[in-house]
Amino acid sequence: MDNVNEPVRFETKIAVVLRDDLQVWQRLNMTAFLVSGIGRKVPEVIGEPYSDADETEYLAMFRQPVLVFEASKEALTTSHQRAVSRGLPLSVFTTDLFATNNDRDNRAAVAAVHRDHLDLVGMAVYGPRNAVDKIIKGARMHP
Repeated sequence: MDNVNEPVRFETKIAVVLRDDLQVWQRLNMTAFLVSGIGRKVPEVIGEPYSDADETEYLAMFRQPVLVFEASKEALTTSHQRAVSRGLPLSVFTTDLFATNNDRDNRAAVAAVHRDHLDLVGMAVYGPRNAVDKIIKGARMHP
């Protein structure tokens, strides 16, 4: 039986890395988009649905924290390369996506650019904690 007084430790990590030269609205919007794909690819990261004392039902959310970091354009590019080389579940957001307004156009904008030429402004990655730590090395916690 689980001891409810012991802290919950996760062997995995969900990390979002955002470019450090963006406006606040861009960072918030991107974070929501970036993490949305992780639950689809790795459904076990989603916990159980919520309900309040009145039995109002709410959607399930991630079962673990999402850590948000910021990095320079160069550090973000390096993190992306590391994540790709390790084959971990990864989502990306490019500058071009600020000019689109739907999933079809978003996918087309990413598909039009070779991986090494993506103008990345954000990414999210999920995997073993140590691997994710190595991938995002150089990024700092978002203020």
